Amino acid sequence: MDRMLVVVFDTEEEAYAGRRALAQLDGEGSIAVYADAVIMKNANGSITVKEQNDQWGLGMLAGTSLGALIGLLGGPVGLVIGASFGLLGGTIADARDAGIDVDFVDDASRELLPGKYALVAEISEDWTTPLDQSMEAVGGKVFRRALSEVKQTLHEADVAAMKADMAQMKAEQAKASADRKAKLQAKIDQLDAKIKGHLEKAEQQRTTAEREAKAKAELLNAKAATMQRHAAEIHV
Repeated sequence: MDRMLVVVFDTEEEAYAGRRALAQLDGEGSIAVYADAVIMKNANGSITVKEQNDQWGLGMLAGTSLGALIGLLGGPVGLVIGASFGLLGGTIADARDAGIDVDFVDDASRELLPGKYALVAEISEDWTTPLDQSMEAVGGKVFRRALSEVKQTLHEADVAAMKADMAQMKAEQAKASADRKAKLQAKIDQLDAKIKGHLEKAEQQRTTAEREAKAKAELLNAKAATMQRHAAEIHV
């Protein structure tokens, strides 16, 4: 199952120890790590990205579920600061579009106080014990949540609601006075632009999701092939 992971640590040294443990679990085949980053919560609530790793080769954090999660962990400040990472904002809309549960973000944010560090990652795992034990051994507190698959459905619901509003306005426009017709037309035009924007965003997200799914599948297949080769070598 694909999950978002936040492991909170008191110190930077512990966070990097957690990252090494994550890499070890990935190498053993206990989990698959798609992308991860070490972050720090600043005194003003913003987030500094200390280091990131993108296993599937899809580029920077911006525009990804992991990037949205990091931005959300910054709370109202909503900034991710890093020499080569640019700035990311986190909002409720970002969470919904990325398929991230807001309660999960709240739980992790309450633990990630200023001065603390966290390892954030998007992973695939079949059971939780190996990771939990590894992180607890180096001082980490684990928060995880499965990624939602409702992004497309939510966009469709939004578009359907706006189309219903627009149909009602057009019905009113047909019976309205000239002055009222113009005002209704302005609202209809605004709604039409919003609908087009939602449809374009949904298409972009669909394309990105397909690209990520393909990259994840290739990564998992490569890991499986590596494990099979190692097993064959052992039995030779």
